[in-house]
Amino acid sequence: MRAGFPDFRLGNVLATSFTGTLSERFGDSVERIPVPRRLIDWLAVYGLTVDSCTPEQLELARELRESIHAAATAAALREALPAAAVQVIDDRSVEGRAAAVLTPEGERRWRLGSSSVEDALAVIAADAVDVISGERDGKLALCASPTCRAAFFDTSQSRTRKWCDMNTCGNRQKKARFNAGRSSNEAGESGFAGPAPRE
Repeated sequence: MRAGFPDFRLGNVLATSFTGTLSERFGDSVERIPVPRRLIDWLAVYGLTVDSCTPEQLELARELRESIHAAATAAALREALPAAAVQVIDDRSVEGRAAAVLTPEGERRWRLGSSSVEDALAVIAADAVDVISGERDGKLALCASPTCRAAFFDTSQSRTRKWCDMNTCGNRQKKARFNAGRSSNEAGESGFAGPAPRE
């Protein structure tokens, strides 16, 4: 990744991975697409190559990102979807021109109509519609990390994943629990153990 910018947190589901371009929403938040060039870089990782990105297009992307996050969070909590978020997702979905194509290897890829940010956002929005509407096999859940709480799409067999990413949130939480347990054990060992036995 480009020097001077935070690394991307990549996942297998386009829409929820896109919401991960802003992480640690309830802690010290990290903006992973702070400038238009970084949005171009992120899109390219997912095969959505665009020619350029203006600051205005970056703002459109962030608006879509936050709308997907809001709608996916509501869906994970089984609450009513926020109407404004749904409207943004729907608008982005219908405004772009992109087509699903099949590669010789039998994989689906997207062909953008004009290599524009709007076309790429339409693909992300369409993926969000599939995930949030329940068309995809899996379950929306929220990361158990109190500083993250990212919506993620759980496709594990048991549908019991706790973390949006085991390598980041999961490991951090396990380490925190381990350190807390060790601290309480050390406090118990150094604490007052009662009167010394009489001889």
